[in-house]
Amino acid sequence: MSEAKQYVMTYEGVKKLEGELEHLKTVKRKEITEKIKVALGYGDLSENSEYDEAKNDQAFTEGRILQLENMLKNAVVVDESDIPSDMIAVGSKVKVKDYEFDEEVEYSIVGSAEADPMNFKISNESPVGKALVGKKLGDIVEVVVPDGVNKFEVLEIKRN
Repeated sequence: MSEAKQYVMTYEGVKKLEGELEHLKTVKRKEITEKIKVALGYGDLSENSEYDEAKNDQAFTEGRILQLENMLKNAVVVDESDIPSDMIAVGSKVKVKDYEFDEEVEYSIVGSAEADPMNFKISNESPVGKALVGKKLGDIVEVVVPDGVNKFEVLEIKRN
């Protein structure tokens, strides 16, 4: 039997997932139960789109609950005191010079469960995150990305 995937997370990421799980279990489940009750009141289920929609919503929510429970059960929380200040690791905030766009960008390196590229939180498993992890101040990193190769210089490393 294969081992369950471990999810590397920051403390902040675990808290966020716990909050989402709590919301789904308490608030969302009750909302769906009410939708199903109302839809059942409309009679014939064979042509009842409200019922179908509520059941689909229920299936999606239950799937997400299982996914979150699994992620939290297999979470490996990064201890802030273990995050090196001189080397990039999960939990680091890193400022890099992006040579392609000739600009400075600040990324937070997080586990895959917390990644949010639109908010500059990149996964340690993403091409850029994987290339940056383990690097030090002043290192120049070339990363193969779908468009070709990006080049970054590490300008600053700090804890999240």
